[in-house]
Amino acid sequence: MNETGVIDLVREAMWVGGLVAGPILITVLLVGVIVGIFQAATSINEMTLSFLPKLVAVMLLILLVGGWQLQLLVDFTRRIFERIADVGL
Repeated sequence: MNETGVIDLVREAMWVGGLVAGPILITVLLVGVIVGIFQAATSINEMTLSFLPKLVAVMLLILLVGGWQLQLLVDFTRRIFERIADVGL
């Protein structure tokens, strides 16, 4: 495998990682901002209040897009194993 193959592999790994982690991170960010605005508006400074909505949102998101994320990771892993033959030692 030459330098171009390694760069393509790393680029694809970063793209797959972003696709898998992106929806979860964006959801947690949005729920955190909404809960933060609610806490600021009501002067509630309870630290555990922001944990439960984030947990519920992530669980719902995983139920919705978890199958797609898993399929994406399986396809990427399959492509990695197919490229093993191209690595000439």
